[in-house]
Amino acid sequence: MRVGVKLLLVAVAVVAAGVIIGFYVSNLTTLAGSPAYSVPVQNVNGHPVVNLEFQTVAAVGPQLSPNPDWVSYVINTSSGWKRETVWNLPANATVHVTWFNFDGASGLRNPFLARPQGIVGNHILVDGKPANTIDPNDASHTFAVPALGIIVAAPGVADDAKNQCGYAPCPLTNAHRTIKFTFHTGSPGHYRWQCFVPCAAGWVFGFGGPMQTIGYMDGFLNVKA
Repeated sequence: MRVGVKLLLVAVAVVAAGVIIGFYVSNLTTLAGSPAYSVPVQNVNGHPVVNLEFQTVAAVGPQLSPNPDWVSYVINTSSGWKRETVWNLPANATVHVTWFNFDGASGLRNPFLARPQGIVGNHILVDGKPANTIDPNDASHTFAVPALGIIVAAPGVADDAKNQCGYAPCPLTNAHRTIKFTFHTGSPGHYRWQCFVPCAAGWVFGFGGPMQTIGYMDGFLNVKA
């Protein structure tokens, strides 16, 4: 086979691979049944303000997932709690987060993640009390947006807590921890967020399955102008 033909075949293969990868990347936001959810925006003195409310659960349940035993994030939407982890947010907005954690502690492999960063004041409210760090051993999940420098860890529900939640969506009558914080979105962009706690039981090193699947323990912030 001539060199020219070989080069042509290689070029075609490279282009085909590029197209396939392009389609994969462009469809990441809809994989795993997680369409983009546009979080409602308020205008406060000419400034966009968003109230983002979500929960983390040990098992997402059959109502919200074909993988009922998977750990997951669930967002509060205008039509109820949904397993959607791709969120449309306005640029240069103030985002007030209320996070209800119904899961137990798994612990952090890197204690560095126990200190809130990239948020207003670099502190959080845990069950109404201000905190600039949590015990790394008590961490249950993290909400981290590396490109924005955001890291927030949530403490878990005590093992002996009464009335723990079985399946999502979990009502606030179940044992939970409430974490509140505020961050700013900044410039438009497509920012990945994820949990860094190895909380996927039954998977190698705890980072498989739901930990690497859009719609469960990671997603995107679509920040738009």
